[in-house]
Amino acid sequence: MKLQNYEIKREKLVQQFKKTLSENPNLKNQNLKLSWSNWGFGIEPLEESVKRLSSNGVEWIELHGNRYGDDLGYNAKEVNEILEKYNMKAAGVCGMFGPENDLSSNSGISRQNAIDYIRRQIELCKDVGGSYILVVPGAVGRPNAYDDSEFDRSVETLQIVAPEFEAAGIQAAIEPIRAAEVSLVNSIADAKEYIKAVNHPGIANINGDVYHMQVGEANIAESLVDAGDMLVNLHLADSNRCALGDGSMDIDAIIMALYVIGYTEGRRFATPEPLGPGGDPYPAMFGKPDKNTLDKLVSDSVKYWNEREAVLKNEL
Repeated sequence: MKLQNYEIKREKLVQQFKKTLSENPNLKNQNLKLSWSNWGFGIEPLEESVKRLSSNGVEWIELHGNRYGDDLGYNAKEVNEILEKYNMKAAGVCGMFGPENDLSSNSGISRQNAIDYIRRQIELCKDVGGSYILVVPGAVGRPNAYDDSEFDRSVETLQIVAPEFEAAGIQAAIEPIRAAEVSLVNSIADAKEYIKAVNHPGIANINGDVYHMQVGEANIAESLVDAGDMLVNLHLADSNRCALGDGSMDIDAIIMALYVIGYTEGRRFATPEPLGPGGDPYPAMFGKPDKNTLDKLVSDSVKYWNEREAVLKNEL
């Protein structure tokens, strides 16, 4: 029977993956760096989250970018003490961008809030040893464009803080988000265009998200390969935005694509962020955590990811 188009693309990926392993046999002794984005744990204390992740073999955490004001958010000293206690490290910071701190807003007050917010997250990220901050060019939960100038405003606003990313040694990772949640930059190609427009070495990387990529990309694996060295973090969830293995997402294709682009090297992370379906995921950060549900979410996701990675390297 003639293969469907997606099957043809997948077979091409399989051959690329096999070739990569054949040319780099040491890759069979390496693993992708599995992290976890903790803001989806809601108002749970950080130590409880870190303890859960550590007990499941996760060594990295993407911290909620919760420095919403000078007196709010994580204390770096306390964070470092908790991470050291559980032998974990900070991968980076998940920037949270809503209407009040929208880089693309037609309100100068909101754009200044975005600038100030980013500066606080840069300080946090540097102090806890993280290497990237996720940046969304527009407000999450606002799918309708302000006007024809919002892309330009977002670029111009981010250019103001671009030198500060570079000076701190922190990568700004631009995240494309599906059009149902954000009005601009909805694909890897869009992110590349945005980065090119900013035109600064401090703004040069991409944060992918496979849930959004189901809508924004023709083929997730191909888009990951296209992102290449620019990709420094990848948010993971299954097709239903729940635990890995719960839906129909081709996890194997994602893993193979990451190996093809050399993702085991350096500080580049695969980061589950299973938030559940919805047009605006940000309410999850205020949720009252259910410990048993979160324990199962992490355990199931980590087990499934590790299992699939091992199968691909040893049985394909």
